[in-house]
Amino acid sequence: MLQRFLDPKVLGGISGLDLVAKTVVDGFVAGLHRSPDFGFSQEFAEYRAYTPGDDLRHVDWNVYARTEKMFLKRYRGETNCQLTILLDMSRSMKFGSHGTEKIEYARFLAACLAYLAHGQRDAAGIVIFDDDVRNFVRPSTRQGQLPRILHAIESARIGTRTDFALPFRHVQEFHRRRGIVATISDFWDSPEKIIKTVEPLRFRGTELILFHLLDPEELRPKLKHPVLLEDLETGDTLEVSPDYAAHEYPAKIQAHCEDIKARARAAGIDYFLIDTSRPLDDALREYLAIRKGKQ
Repeated sequence: MLQRFLDPKVLGGISGLDLVAKTVVDGFVAGLHRSPDFGFSQEFAEYRAYTPGDDLRHVDWNVYARTEKMFLKRYRGETNCQLTILLDMSRSMKFGSHGTEKIEYARFLAACLAYLAHGQRDAAGIVIFDDDVRNFVRPSTRQGQLPRILHAIESARIGTRTDFALPFRHVQEFHRRRGIVATISDFWDSPEKIIKTVEPLRFRGTELILFHLLDPEELRPKLKHPVLLEDLETGDTLEVSPDYAAHEYPAKIQAHCEDIKARARAAGIDYFLIDTSRPLDDALREYLAIRKGKQ
């Protein structure tokens, strides 16, 4: 199988999120389900009559040509899953040290997840948030849903501070059936607060995934001289020395990530840390391989 390790800077030069998602996802076959039947190649099982609102892509037009009646193909192993993507547009996501800001990487990732769900005939939707819900596309399989999601992602604008409480309360209100909620964020908040906020969704049988995006300079800062760093969300400043950046800080950021990971695991939540300098298809392939291994 051809493996394309796409640099985020290369993706940034591709015009349109739909093409980005297709370029990344079409390079490998994977899925978002825990069902043993998940994937793209599903075995045909039966027909059912078309009802208004069904996706016309699933109509068997050969049958229609013969009978002038519309029937949809159904497949064994269809999980009829619902994927909701939560995309953090807070100001801290604007940071980038290597030509790609975290928010651009997050857009690419969100588009790819939507493309995967669309390819598997799953209902997909998105919530754009910072300290409030800024846009919401309700999960659906109706025709034109993927373009609607991609438009929401492309048109989203950087906001202010992060607050997980409102967007997750919003998700709880409409998420009446089990499914998947994938949150894409840099998670600059207390690990205890993050998990306590998102955990209630697990009680309804919903599967939670936390995609933790961090810039390489946030993971392994390289300073030659003392610098004054500014918090993009609060405006607070802190003078940082090269010695602190090289020795004390790495241990603190590692402890922060490990704390989120441990609390997530204890709550039955998937956690996946992504360095935004990493090729996106490489990161997705690893995550989906880990998912498959858990089944």
